[in-house]
Amino acid sequence: MLRILHSLPRTHKLLLLPVATMVTVLGTQKLLTTYQDLNQPNTPLESVLVPLPSDSTPGVPSLRQERTPVADAIDRASRALDATRENIPLSELTATEIVDLDVIATAEASMAAQAGLGHDVTVLSATSLDAPALVPIALDSGALHMAIVVGTLTSGMLDVDDTSSVEIADATSYEDYGIDLFDDISFLNLELAAEKPFVPEWETHIVESGETFAVIAQNELGLGYSEVMALLEDLPDQRMLTNWRAGNSFDYQLDEDGRLLSLRMMKNTRDGILLEQDADHFAITTIERQGEPVQRLYAGSVSGSFARSAQATGLNSGSVTELTKLLEKKLDFRRDSRRGDRFQVLVESDMIDGETLDSRVLAVNYDGERMDLTVVRNASDDNFYTPEGGSLDPAFARHPFEGNYRISSSFNPRRKHPVTGRISPHNGTDFAMPIGTPITAPAAGRVEKVANHYAAGRYIVIRHDNGYRTRYLHTSKPLVSEGERVEMGERIALSGNTGRSTGPHLHYEVIVNNSPVNAMTVPLPENTSLSGDTLIAFQNQAAPMLAALESGETGPVSVANYQQESDD
Repeated sequence: MLRILHSLPRTHKLLLLPVATMVTVLGTQKLLTTYQDLNQPNTPLESVLVPLPSDSTPGVPSLRQERTPVADAIDRASRALDATRENIPLSELTATEIVDLDVIATAEASMAAQAGLGHDVTVLSATSLDAPALVPIALDSGALHMAIVVGTLTSGMLDVDDTSSVEIADATSYEDYGIDLFDDISFLNLELAAEKPFVPEWETHIVESGETFAVIAQNELGLGYSEVMALLEDLPDQRMLTNWRAGNSFDYQLDEDGRLLSLRMMKNTRDGILLEQDADHFAITTIERQGEPVQRLYAGSVSGSFARSAQATGLNSGSVTELTKLLEKKLDFRRDSRRGDRFQVLVESDMIDGETLDSRVLAVNYDGERMDLTVVRNASDDNFYTPEGGSLDPAFARHPFEGNYRISSSFNPRRKHPVTGRISPHNGTDFAMPIGTPITAPAAGRVEKVANHYAAGRYIVIRHDNGYRTRYLHTSKPLVSEGERVEMGERIALSGNTGRSTGPHLHYEVIVNNSPVNAMTVPLPENTSLSGDTLIAFQNQAAPMLAALESGETGPVSVANYQQESDD
């Protein structure tokens, strides 16, 4: 009944209390009618009733026979009736919930006075739902007592073992459990939980001093010694599981039998390995975590050495090294940098778990007294270019002169001296040419040295933008001075026969990473400046990074925001 009532829409509800009272009274009417029929001759019994003696008067009747379940019911009903003598008039009761029973349009109950019922029985009438409140019917105590007896029998109150301990008047509850009572299926949870499949969970082991993987694998991971050895042999780098330090950790999963299912160990924040059980062996997968790229702008001024000035801005050592090598292609810090020169550096890093990894320079602006330089990294080839598309590694000519001249002595680091017979390396290439032949710079750079030497004669040293150095010996006349900037093809000297020389010629050397190389075979950069569609694509990519440099707002920046501004 409760389920039906609660399932009805709230908008179709009416007062519940009068309806319940009406149903109770109608039930009592049927009881009285049945009792009256029992006094008629040849009337079949429709239910088990206990008739009252003919001389009974209104009041609480009792059975004049031995105690039976029915007698117990009458006794309890009597006590319940005594406890509710002081009833509350129906007109004073307050409705607590609206229930729509739109299936009931009207309800009527009438009972004519019949002989033997007494003058206390009156007629109950309930008409339409909009009618005034129902008027209670006066019932004699005998009829009311019989109604309570029937209710006691059907409610199961006789099932209590200790009948003497039951106090009917005290048994009550004020809680409204509602329909949720029928939705409680928590008793099924235990059965369902027992049927759930085993789900392995990740656990973490922190390495303590003196622990080895072989011992832990046998004691805690359920592996045998031979399995441990086979596993280590399959690893691409066994040191990850053998060269442990206290505080290292790894994650693992075990099956229902306590045997290893999976093991995950990180070599660092980004790289690691994953071992997963696969039939009779473990499959090994390399882990490489991808970080979120973040950009940051650093700015500072030169005070002392450039490297220390760059570190003072917060740049890490890796970024300082990359920045120094980059600027050295155009800038001689020892000669060209001045106190107060300013610089801005845009750096991008990968952020993983709050840690910055793999920092890389995106763009640089150096505003100095002797040189201004702005370069941006090109994502397509990972090289740096000026905003106009010029490369920091310009073309490098194979010969430092125009025309063709014969090689009189080739590069030979194991050449023997013709007189002493000792090893006397020849670290350059000699070109036989008349005195006064113009010598040109094979690439752009800055003159590092112009000097005289008893053996080399008058010589010149140039440091080029790509990091190479070139040397020119036995010249007759230098045409540049120390610290001067030269461009590719510019005249720097005239050939000669100064110093210890056997005839007019040019001794030409190329030095890479402070070591002499064969100028005729060493790989030389070609002209890699950008043009056409490639230049347009680079400039579109460089625009937001150049805007970030010009903003001067140090700290975290979003290149994407500058990209959106440039698009607008």
